[in-house]
Order: sequence, then structure tokens, then C-alpha cells
Amino acid sequence: MRVLVHGITGHMGQIIASLAQSGFSGASLAGGVSPDVQVEENNNFKSFATCNVESDVVVDFSFHGAVKDLMDYCVAKNLPVVVATTGHTEEEKAIIKEASERIPVFYSANMSIGVATLADLAKKAAAAFPDADIEIVETHHNRKIDVPSGTALLLANSIKEARPQSTFNIGRPDNGKRTKEEIGIHSLRMGNIVGIHEILISTGNETITLKHEAHSRALFGEGALRAAAFLIGMKSGLYNMKDMIA
Repeated sequence: MRVLVHGITGHMGQIIASLAQSGFSGASLAGGVSPDVQVEENNNFKSFATCNVESDVVVDFSFHGAVKDLMDYCVAKNLPVVVATTGHTEEEKAIIKEASERIPVFYSANMSIGVATLADLAKKAAAAFPDADIEIVETHHNRKIDVPSGTALLLANSIKEARPQSTFNIGRPDNGKRTKEEIGIHSLRMGNIVGIHEILISTGNETITLKHEAHSRALFGEGALRAAAFLIGMKSGLYNMKDMIA
């Protein structure tokens, strides 16, 4: 499985490249694309326009604004793609969905199997305690751009599957009593924290706390390469962690 890494100069891009070079999940490194590539050599390119290496799948850990170029390239080459970048706008999500009608696309805000398990547990707990207050607290390093994290939204949307009437109150910016329907989502940014997501479910008489902590960003790289291997041979469509671990 020859992997082309989109965003290869970034921290996660370098992790993916290293894992692929080590043969993780049957991968090998085909090359990389990033606007921060200084010299186009060793199969690294500044853009998809100049990329001319053969690959079997693309893994994307770049910036959400680059999604159109990414999808145009993958559709033109008929390549499956793992989109691990977060922070996409609704318009950018529409581009991803449109591409998935022609190629296999794996799209997840978090590549951790542990987080996928957390989302499932949160959904079950929300269904078991339909009147409980639910709050989500996510903590990341001080360089993270998007707020709230894509993973926090993934968790909130999983809860919303059990509570369709739910609304999201991000950061709770205004005075006022919380509504029965709301899920509070709070973001902390500090130091070099890889990622902590905590869900608190309180009835007033008891509280359930569900928590996942990432100790190394390598776990996201491993999940992305497992997703890439999962996509090989799949028909066009939009896939996520639930499909892979089902």
C-alpha cells in the first residue's frame, strides 16, 4: 500500500511518513505534498499540480482550506483518501461528500479507536439518562487552531443521535440558565497537551464521567494508516470509524 501524505511537512505528516516507512499496516511511503516543501525532491512536492508519483491511497493531515485541491486530485487519479484534517466549513464538507460519490473517502474528526469507543459509550449513556445535563470539556495544546475540536463535535453529534432535540452551546458565552436540550462544549488550550476529551453526564443525584486521553500523536497516525488499509478495494462512498470497527 503506497501512501501519499498530504501535509507531509507538518507534525502529523511526519508521523505518518515515519510509520509508512516502517511498514506499519502494510504501508510504504510514496511521497508527500505540502506548500512548505522547500525543494521538490525525494518525491516531495509543493502542490498536487506537480505531484507525479504513483500511489494507492492519500492520507490528509493538512489544512481544511486545501480540501478542494485534495479532492480534485484524488478524483482525477481515482485514489481513495483518508481525510484526517479538522475544522472544515459546511462548504468544504460538501466538497468531501461530492467526491465520495466517485471515490472511497474515509472522513473522521479523530482517528483514535479509543475515541470511537468513547462516542459509542456517550451515546448509550445519553439514552440511558434522557433528562441528565451533559457537558463536554476538551483540552489541547496551545497551537491548535479550531475551536471546539472536531472530536468534541464528533462526540456531541454522537450524543445527538440519542437526543435529536439537542442543541450545542459552545463556550457558553452569554448569561442565562442552561436549557434542558443543550450540550455545553468547552475548549481549553495550554502547553503541549495532545488531546483530552471528557464527557460529564449528571442527573443531579449522580454523575457519570467518560474520558479519553491521548498520550502520543502517533496513535492518530496509526489509526489513519489502518483507515487507509481499510479503504483499499472499497467502493465509492463516505466511511468513518464506525464502519471500520463494526
